[in-house]
Amino acid sequence: MSSTISVRTLRVVRGRREVLHGIELEVEAGRVTGLLGPSGSGKTTLMRAIVGVQIVADGSVSVLGLPAGTPTLRARVGYQTQAPSVYADLTVLENLDYFAAILGASRARVAEVVALVGLQGLERQLAVSLSGGELARLSLAAALLNDPEVLVLDEPTVGLDPVLRRDLWGFFHELADAGTTLFVSSHVMDEADRCDALVLLWEGRVLVTGTPESLRQRTGAADLDAAFLALIDGAGGARS
Repeated sequence: MSSTISVRTLRVVRGRREVLHGIELEVEAGRVTGLLGPSGSGKTTLMRAIVGVQIVADGSVSVLGLPAGTPTLRARVGYQTQAPSVYADLTVLENLDYFAAILGASRARVAEVVALVGLQGLERQLAVSLSGGELARLSLAAALLNDPEVLVLDEPTVGLDPVLRRDLWGFFHELADAGTTLFVSSHVMDEADRCDALVLLWEGRVLVTGTPESLRQRTGAADLDAAFLALIDGAGGARS
């Protein structure tokens, strides 16, 4: 399979601290790839570099064969930030109309994404009055407006109830089946089994990549939580 995202020797320094240390990574097309790791491991920084909004010290990132941040990628890449990226004093429809105008999306597309994320009936409701789950779905709807080929989602299920988390992951796989490449971060290890491929980031380095099953086999662990702990403990022991 071809790579949609290619990261080469990526280094990022924030303040005086190096956050990413020579990252090497390939993300394959048409799959749900999970970016897993503890809080502070550099997941958001890596995602920001992929969408082209992070200053990098060294290395390169390409998306769909172009350097990350290339203006033409704005119409081809969707990005959902960890915090809700909508205007609280606007309604659901006003938010989506505003972002649609920036992206050149039609009103028909606005109605389509409202249905895709299950916000029908809430179009006239102010964003400030939405629940946490509804806000997450509104942010996702905004990221979907340009019908992106690549969708970068930074912890999209944080704070959501188990039913909504299940439904969103099902939706992510529907998008992947239709050809979209999804790169989804989480610090919740039980979401790892919902991914086609996994990237474990630890202390600013890619510790391991592979399928959920391959990581269980590699460590002999019964579940992925135990597998990740074994890999992290092994890496720590190797550096001590």
